Amino acid sequence: MNVLQALQTRAAPFVAMRHDLHRHPELGLQEFRTSQLLAEQLQSWGYSVTRGLATTGLVAQLRRGGGCKRLGLRADMDALPIHEVNAFEHCSVNAGVMHACGHDGHTAMLMAAAQYIAQEVEFSGTLNLIFQPAEEHPGGAKIMIEEGLFERFPCDAVFAAHNMPGVPAGQLVFIEGPAMASSDDVTITLTGVGGHGALPHRAQDPIVAAAAIVMTLQTIVSRNVDPQHTAVITVGSLVAGKANNVIPASARLELSVRSLDREVRDLLQARITTLVTAQAQSLGVQAHIDYKRDYPVLVNTYVETELARQVGTELLGAERVTRQGQPLTGSEDFAFMLEHSPGSYFMIGNGTGEGAGEGQPAHACMVHNPGYDFNDDILPVGAAFWALLTQRYLKD
Repeated sequence: MNVLQALQTRAAPFVAMRHDLHRHPELGLQEFRTSQLLAEQLQSWGYSVTRGLATTGLVAQLRRGGGCKRLGLRADMDALPIHEVNAFEHCSVNAGVMHACGHDGHTAMLMAAAQYIAQEVEFSGTLNLIFQPAEEHPGGAKIMIEEGLFERFPCDAVFAAHNMPGVPAGQLVFIEGPAMASSDDVTITLTGVGGHGALPHRAQDPIVAAAAIVMTLQTIVSRNVDPQHTAVITVGSLVAGKANNVIPASARLELSVRSLDREVRDLLQARITTLVTAQAQSLGVQAHIDYKRDYPVLVNTYVETELARQVGTELLGAERVTRQGQPLTGSEDFAFMLEHSPGSYFMIGNGTGEGAGEGQPAHACMVHNPGYDFNDDILPVGAAFWALLTQRYLKD
């Protein structure tokens, strides 16, 4: 019996665990129940468990033999502030909170692997299982690192995975190099002079300035960024005024800014700052820009990604492995870990379909959808991958 077959026979209790986690979702830095459940199980399998990093994060460590290599495997635990619309038995019982991104599945996959590794896998070295809170917000990976994650649990390589709706169930997608975009939040506050809508010449209108800025921002990607590079500037919110005959004194815009290149990221910040300031001045209002850099570009290193490809091919066959997928403009705080250690982040197909709707499987929904659910059929695939990767990386 190979490792995938073995994990398939062991899957049932971890599917049940996944359903329990889905029923009881917890937001970032509030995953107390989840953390307690995992710690008790991991300790019973022989892991040394350290709790409290980033409030609810934990690291389970297993050492064997005299090997000096140190491997880190990471799973995220947090849910999202979304009201679930599914009606199955394991639907969320916490109103307004649900596992809409599959972190319940990621956690259950790593737990299934943890049990199998402890009981069946021979290796020589140190295995660090990192169960991380707050991937969605406010970036639990960064908090764990700031609190000494890699000083206390050094890793020569770190790996993580995410399910991906729209990709055939269990298919693995690897991306060498930049794989996910940086993510920056920008708030622009425009201050003018309010007045009567019938007398615009007596006011300094921040709404007109806001409208002009929205259009001007669109020129940055089209005219300042190399067409062969990826960049996104999205104005997701424009708030101003409450009455049609009142010119307000202020307006606020909120932007999401993303790129797959560190230099492009710097360029976007510089151009946004320059254009917003100039456009506001030209229309007689003042602009205050709060530019918050959040998640960096996620960059997968060559050696670790190639090892992951080899493990995936050995596990599933070449026909179920995409060796070089397309980079994604979504963001991931695992990028912080990859700034401190080489490693790789890859995708596991969650299944295909049309998405939310009557007669459609919940796993076909895109993540962050209130009708989404993790596909239990891929749990043994992810667990088997982690077990085989551990065996290959920490070989004698």
